Amino acid sequence: MRAAVVGHIEWMEFVPVEEAPRAGEIVHADASWEEAAGGGSVAAVQLSKLADSVDFFTALGNDERAERARAELTGLGITVHATAVDARQRRGFTFVDDAGERTITTIGRKLHPRGHDDTLPWHQLARCDCVYVCAGDADAVLLSRRARVVVATARELTTLRQASVQLDALVSSGKDEAERYHTGQMDPEPHLVVTTSGALGGWAQPGGPYNSAPLPPDRHDAYGAGDCFAAGLSFALAAGLEGLDALDFASRCGAGALAGRGVHAEVVPLP
Repeated sequence: MRAAVVGHIEWMEFVPVEEAPRAGEIVHADASWEEAAGGGSVAAVQLSKLADSVDFFTALGNDERAERARAELTGLGITVHATAVDARQRRGFTFVDDAGERTITTIGRKLHPRGHDDTLPWHQLARCDCVYVCAGDADAVLLSRRARVVVATARELTTLRQASVQLDALVSSGKDEAERYHTGQMDPEPHLVVTTSGALGGWAQPGGPYNSAPLPPDRHDAYGAGDCFAAGLSFALAAGLEGLDALDFASRCGAGALAGRGVHAEVVPLP
């Protein structure tokens, strides 16, 4: 199985705290860590645990954080194809509270790959069984359709509408207004629209309601659970799973994100 991600990278600092501070408060932390994060990195790391190979089409800035991100992802066996951008790498700051909830602040503009950048080997997408799109321009989305299975996030809805391609699945959120999807917002309609609602499960159209996977007993944090779900769904559909079987696998990937801190999740075997 060969997978791909078209998306973005954020160099993220994670700080564990008892609870995220309210306005005017000061909170104390005993430790922190940094790593390559953002939706694209999360999905690429998840797919690296499932697929035989992962190609990550992205964009990187011109500073030390960008080079650290490239080295870290490459070290995990991910092939990074990056547009060079003359700007500082987007970064961020995440509070992780004792309940495992994450509160995120991003700093700088999102850097994403552009389909007209002919320095990127877009032709390789034709060899991919699945691709998950979480950031990019309309040309990048059009080129992603070369893969056998294409899944995208609804948070890029404006770009997806500009590209006007047939998606195998669109992943939206029932909690976040910026990631919601309503029937008729895309032409053509995706074959499958999944609305996630965390521990409540979600709703698939077609298919109806589905249950969430059991949460791991040792919960670290919820960072990246949504993109792990979407990456898992991409892999499941490419592997031939359908309906509730595909959603169950994706849900286990989403829940597995809570078993590791930050970007790193547990391995989820196919049923």
